Amino acid sequence: MRLDKFLAHAGVASRRAAKLLVAEGRASVGGQTVLDPALDVDEQSAVALDGEALRAEPREVHLLNKPTGVVSTAKDTHGRLTVIDLVPSARRLYPVGRLDADTTGLILLTNDGELANRLTHPRYGVSKTYRAEVAPRHVSDQVLRSLREGVELEDGRTAPARVRRLRAGLVEVTIAEGRTHQVKRMMEALGHRVRRLERTAFGPLRLGGLPPGAHRRLRPGEVERLRAGVEAP
Repeated sequence: MRLDKFLAHAGVASRRAAKLLVAEGRASVGGQTVLDPALDVDEQSAVALDGEALRAEPREVHLLNKPTGVVSTAKDTHGRLTVIDLVPSARRLYPVGRLDADTTGLILLTNDGELANRLTHPRYGVSKTYRAEVAPRHVSDQVLRSLREGVELEDGRTAPARVRRLRAGLVEVTIAEGRTHQVKRMMEALGHRVRRLERTAFGPLRLGGLPPGAHRRLRPGEVERLRAGVEAP
């Protein structure tokens, strides 16, 4: 992998900051100072920073059922509970995208920055499924049809969503975009206020019966399915 990526995976800095470290001449490979952040290296390349040998830390991906009131950031300046607080790990984990504090359900945390960037990049169109409890409870066929055709919002028309009525006042909406508050804004534009919102799926992953506040580390096969969905063409 690239030297700057190796440094980021070793936990010393972000990918961008790692490039600056290399430019400052602080990285070496095989005992020789290197100034090219794109140099191809691996575990056997004897990479060091300021003379200290480094190893890329193992990649982890965790699935968390986020409870209401928990914020989807690594740190919170107001002292609120964050998703990081709920997933103990020796690695520096970051949330993959965000859920509003009052939105519950499936969120991923990982120390694999490249995977996280691809999972949230619009280019790859990773699907996300939500269950929205709305008021008024009667959701007409016209509303469902509008969601499937795309809803006009202040930042442009949304892409068609997959949607189904589960029962009175409860709809399931699947989108492949990542606009801020998108499901809430779509429903509000069609005359419905979202009272509760839960994300139940992210790409090939499902929340299943995981209780609120609980988490689990993804199995290698699950991680590979995630990667396969966001491979560069």
